[in-house]
Amino acid sequence: MRSYSHLNTAKKIIDTYDGSIPFAVWLKEFFRSDKKFGSRDRKQIGHACYCYFRLGGAFKETEWEKRVLIALYLCSDTANSILQELRPEWNETVGLTIEEKIQKLDGTGELEKIFPFSGELSPVIDVKEFNRSFLAQPDLYLRIRPGKKNKVLERLEAAGIEYRLVNEDCIGLSNQSKMDEVLNIDEDVVVQDYNSQKTIEPLEEHVGPESKPSVWDCCAASGGKSILFHDHYAKARLIVSDVRESILVNLKKRFKTAGITEYDSFVGDLSLPGSKVPQNIDVVICDAPCSGSGTWSRTPEQLSYFTKEKIEYYASLQKRIVANAMKALKSGGYFLYITCSVFQKENEEVVEFIESNCPLKLVSLRYLDGYNQKADTLFAALFSAL
Repeated sequence: MRSYSHLNTAKKIIDTYDGSIPFAVWLKEFFRSDKKFGSRDRKQIGHACYCYFRLGGAFKETEWEKRVLIALYLCSDTANSILQELRPEWNETVGLTIEEKIQKLDGTGELEKIFPFSGELSPVIDVKEFNRSFLAQPDLYLRIRPGKKNKVLERLEAAGIEYRLVNEDCIGLSNQSKMDEVLNIDEDVVVQDYNSQKTIEPLEEHVGPESKPSVWDCCAASGGKSILFHDHYAKARLIVSDVRESILVNLKKRFKTAGITEYDSFVGDLSLPGSKVPQNIDVVICDAPCSGSGTWSRTPEQLSYFTKEKIEYYASLQKRIVANAMKALKSGGYFLYITCSVFQKENEEVVEFIESNCPLKLVSLRYLDGYNQKADTLFAALFSAL
C-alpha cells in the first residue's frame, strides 16, 4: 500500500534527523539524494513529517504509526489520502473542530501537552490557544512597499493567486502560493510576518514620519527590520551591524534590490565588553537573537529539539547585547527591544534588567500575539534614554 510506504519513509526521515539544521533543509537534502519520489509523494511524506512534529509533547505514549495518523487527523482540515487508506473513519470527520476531534480520539488533556515549556511562558500568553496554534501552518505574509500597492494587487489578480488584504500594507496568502513567480521580492514587497510588520508601531507613536533620525539596527541579520524602518522613515540616516559578516553580505544584496543605497554597515559582536558602537544615535533597534519560540509553528521540529537550557543562554546574551547597544543613544533617544519569543526570561525579565541596570525609562511593552491569526507572536518594548 502506498500509504505504508509514505509512512515508512517519513519514519526513516524523522529517525535520522538530529535537529542540527532546520528540518526544511534536511528534508530537501533527503529528497535530493533519493530521487525515486515524485512531487506528490514528496508532498505527502513531508506533510506527514511536519504533522508529526506539530504534536510536540502530545500523545507521547502512543506507538509511532498511530501517533503520526493522529497528527495527520488533527492537522488536516481536508481529506487526506493516507487517512483515507488507513483510517477512513477519521478521514470522513477531518473537517470537525479540534475539540471534536480530540473527543473522538479520547485525547482529553493532550492539547495542553503540545508545547513542552509552558512553565516558561509569559503569563500574558493564552496557553490553551498557543498550544492549539501549532496544529496549523501559519500564513505567508507580505508587506507592500510604498507606492507599490496597485502594481502588486494587479499582478496577484492577473496570476489568479488568492490573497487577503489584512491592512493597507499587508497581504496574507497561503504558504502554497507561487507569489514569488509574479512579484518582485524586496523591490515591491517584503516577505515579513504580520506581527513583525507591527513592531515599529511603538516607535511611530513618538517619532513622526517626517523626522530625520539617526537609526542603528544593531542586530540587523538580513535586514528585514531595517527595510521596514526605511519605508516608514525615508529620511533617516541608517546604520546596520551584525556579528556575522556573511549575513551582512545578504543584507547588502537585499538593500540593493530594495533601492536603499545611503547607509553605513559594520561587523560587531555586541555580546563582548568594549564592543564598537556608534555615538549620538536617535533610535536603536535591537531585534535580539532569541529562542524564536513565537515562530515555532513555522518550524515545529523545535518542539522536539529545543532544550530548556537555551532559554537562559539567550536571556544572558540579550542582556549583554542591550547593555552595550544602549551606549549609542543620545539623551532623549529611543531604544526598541524586539524578540520573537514567548518566554518570560527573554522578554519581561530582560525589561526588568534594563530598568535596573541601564539609564533607560520604559515607555511601553506589548506582545503581538499571532496564535489566533496564523501569524507569529513577537514582543516589543520601547525605552527612552535619560
